[in-house]
Amino acid sequence: MARNFLAMLFTLALFAQRGQPPAPPPTDTQLPNGKSQSEEILKQDHKKNLADAATMAKLAEEVSEDLEKDDRFVYSVKTMKKLDDIEKLTKAIKGRLKKY
Repeated sequence: MARNFLAMLFTLALFAQRGQPPAPPPTDTQLPNGKSQSEEILKQDHKKNLADAATMAKLAEEVSEDLEKDDRFVYSVKTMKKLDDIEKLTKAIKGRLKKY
């Protein structure tokens, strides 16, 4: 009886190690116009990244000008808002790039 129990336990341990078979890769959905949905999403993300990068460059130039104008001890709230906007844009671009 002990041998049967050990054999059954060993068999269960072998099956537990196997795990689940890997899931098949997801199929790419086609849009009504025949284009790949994932390709269209990538194109839109790329356009957003370019637009956000251009906005960041503009804000960085404005911050640089503001820092040159302002006193070394006092910075305007407007400058701090621009820096926050740059940070938000950076996180948005980084998040879109991490998806893939």
